[in-house]
Amino acid sequence: MIRAGDVIVLSVLALLSIGVIMVNSAGMTVDAQTGVTFQSIVLSKASALAAAAMIALLIARLLPIRSWAARPRLSRCIPLLLPVMIGALALVYIPGVSGSAKGATRWLNLPGGITMQPSEIAKWSMPVLLAWYATVRGGVLNRFGVGFMPAVAVLGFIAAVVVLEDLGTGVLILTVGALVLIAGGARILHFAFLAPAAIGLLVIAILAEPYRVQRLITFLDPYAEARGSGYQIIQSLAAIAGGGGFGRGLGFGVQKFGYLPEDRTDFLFAVLSEELGVMGAALVLMLYAVMLLAGWTIVKQEQRLLLKLSALGIVATVGIQALMNLAVVTGLAPTKGIALPLLSAGGTGWILTAASLGVLASLDRSRPEDVPVEIETIPEGATLFSAIEAKPAVAAPVVS
Repeated sequence: MIRAGDVIVLSVLALLSIGVIMVNSAGMTVDAQTGVTFQSIVLSKASALAAAAMIALLIARLLPIRSWAARPRLSRCIPLLLPVMIGALALVYIPGVSGSAKGATRWLNLPGGITMQPSEIAKWSMPVLLAWYATVRGGVLNRFGVGFMPAVAVLGFIAAVVVLEDLGTGVLILTVGALVLIAGGARILHFAFLAPAAIGLLVIAILAEPYRVQRLITFLDPYAEARGSGYQIIQSLAAIAGGGGFGRGLGFGVQKFGYLPEDRTDFLFAVLSEELGVMGAALVLMLYAVMLLAGWTIVKQEQRLLLKLSALGIVATVGIQALMNLAVVTGLAPTKGIALPLLSAGGTGWILTAASLGVLASLDRSRPEDVPVEIETIPEGATLFSAIEAKPAVAAPVVS
């Protein structure tokens, strides 16, 4: 009988395969002398990155995640994710290491021509950190001062740092973090109390960058600047409409030949819709739905709170990011630089997403232990940093 973890692995393999094909198709160029040119799919960079992502997925699936989470000494290492995130995000401002493109400083230039987005580290680390906090502080997480605010302060700080260069990913981190905390016992009323301040800061972040203001204006009426700021979304909609029911055929899309900007990354779904039509787009959406449903099954079956909330963070991150990208490509949300998971061209994104889903599959591969597990607890009034000095105390909460 096929398990939920197997469904996740097969779905990731299918999405990566489609991603490799479509990224290479979108990368086709037209030369006046040689005509249409394209690189061999097997020898392409996308194929190498997809292979690395699958290796990361399979390795993560074999890791003894459940037994690691049951060991207090290893659980105490989770708070160290916070300085790791801060350090990684700070590196993008160091000359010689940081990389900029189109006015944004989001990448790190590593040896060997490898680039990495530190925001990806924050995106996948924050749900685990908050899941750990909700586990050890679940008894007071519904109290505003001693339980709720320390977690929200850390979440807000990391999201704010990411928003400086990447509004979409910052909003994603904030949204997923809020969901994990609410599932862990935080009160929705407390989030509602802070919502006006969060919205105000978001407005300031938008007004601080003229291009963000222009994107919002363009979203309201893209045809007002059809040859300017509205050009990209209009071309995206033209690509989707041009595909019809069954598409123009793989490789026969038109918009990718200089008409649709960011066709290999943020707007790859538009190229896919043009070449494979409604049927191809429906297949991709079905793969996401099946994968997320399998992930949700694992979340519901998990008994240990730390693992349950971490799994929820993984499922929510993939699902919400996919919805955000699809909303942008179809004109239902303002344009923002956020990729479609496992499809849009990317190195760090593919590998870390696949590895995170591999962790989810690992939970389904192993069985929960029958005995309670000791965890670290933090005294009332302490902060996230206090965990390093915490001592083993009570049995881990079990969620039915």
